[in-house]
Amino acid sequence: MWHVTLYNVLFLTNTILLYIIGIPFFLQFIYMFLCWIPKKTWPKTEKKNKICVIIPAHNEEDVIHDTVKRLFDRQDYPKDMFDVYVVAHNCTDKTAEMARKAGAIVFEHNDPDKSKARAAYAMKHGYEQILKTGIEYAFTIRLDADNHINDEFFSLMNDAYNAGVKIARPYESALNMTQNQFTRACGLYYTFDSRISSRVRERLHIDAHVNGPGAMTAFEIIKKIGGYDTTSITEDTEFNFKRMLDGYKAHFVEDAVVYEDLPSTFKDTLSRNKRIAAGNLRLLGKYTPIFLWKTISRPNFSFLEQLLTYMFNIICVLFCTWIPAFYIYNFAYLWGQGLYTNAMTEAAGINAPGLYNQLILVGIILLVLFFIAGIGQGLLLVMLDYKKLGAKRRRDLISGALLFPMFTVVYSVTMALGAFSKPTWTKVQRNKKQQNAIINGAAVNVAYVENEDKTKKEKGEKKNV
Repeated sequence: MWHVTLYNVLFLTNTILLYIIGIPFFLQFIYMFLCWIPKKTWPKTEKKNKICVIIPAHNEEDVIHDTVKRLFDRQDYPKDMFDVYVVAHNCTDKTAEMARKAGAIVFEHNDPDKSKARAAYAMKHGYEQILKTGIEYAFTIRLDADNHINDEFFSLMNDAYNAGVKIARPYESALNMTQNQFTRACGLYYTFDSRISSRVRERLHIDAHVNGPGAMTAFEIIKKIGGYDTTSITEDTEFNFKRMLDGYKAHFVEDAVVYEDLPSTFKDTLSRNKRIAAGNLRLLGKYTPIFLWKTISRPNFSFLEQLLTYMFNIICVLFCTWIPAFYIYNFAYLWGQGLYTNAMTEAAGINAPGLYNQLILVGIILLVLFFIAGIGQGLLLVMLDYKKLGAKRRRDLISGALLFPMFTVVYSVTMALGAFSKPTWTKVQRNKKQQNAIINGAAVNVAYVENEDKTKKEKGEKKNV
């Protein structure tokens, strides 16, 4: 009968999709079980290289002054050996003025073309102007307007550069990790790629995912390509893809930490993920054939690993569309036909287990994902890196670990919605209390500063002894 044939075809399609989904999930499980691998470090060096810091900004008067000022006030690096450039792109506030007051060199770039209202064009314009100065930098670091970095950041990136690293990403943490329950869960989710995945990639000689603030790039690369050669929505990711294709290897400098403002509500998460999902899905469509060919022709697992990880963008869409739609149809069909056991489905010509068996199997899978890939992953991060996450005690983040599965659902939904959107570069709406803290020059993540200062004090005491 036609409905039996239709069911068999849909069940087979779903089975194939589940196997495809399972591959990147299996890779993440491997990373979790290899979390004990020691981190990679680079030898300390006395040679101090000239650093170029570039910050694209759109209406960021609330935070840009503190971000720039902290670089000059707190970095354990010679002040005459780094320059900070802020690209004020289509700003209608005091971003440029506040950046200059803090000591940055500011390029004001106004472009009425709405299609160019994104960070990529600010980066492109900024590097064009920097190259015109003729200053010879060793490497460049890209930051966002709200970022803070640990005091040793420049020195650590300098050590990596002197060891031969041309492209690197830092450890990404949060300014507002303990702001509320949402940011606790959100922060743990985003930190997984830093503490777990990135460390394992580095130790197994797999390219790091350089796709966020704090990215380091040798200036010789910027000069070679004439500035910035991508203008896509997720330009940071595509920039890394292109450098991989050029033959450069991306590394992970774990002790260099960048702290960014994480979304604190569902609305904030949706706004952030619109850009990520829309941009990454476009990049997957463009680079999947190229990366697959490189995987086969070289071979180089880094290309395939990048594709498998970015497949989570597609998986989010499937989780919010195909998966619920199919299983509603699946269980309704089996129940309506009275096919409860395997013997019943076999007798009816159905190439699938009966309703009871499928319910048990789906239940087991959901429990495994909930406790191991969900709560277990969150607890693992809390146990390993609570200090880097800005907490005084592990128990401060336990609630975030327990809510980790719920945030995963929120993340999937927002990514799925973002996949069908056309995001623009808009002013970020931040928590009012957090804005006031930044304006007053205070550190939002008090625990982070206390831990940092305590470590410095201990180092000083040991040195005196």
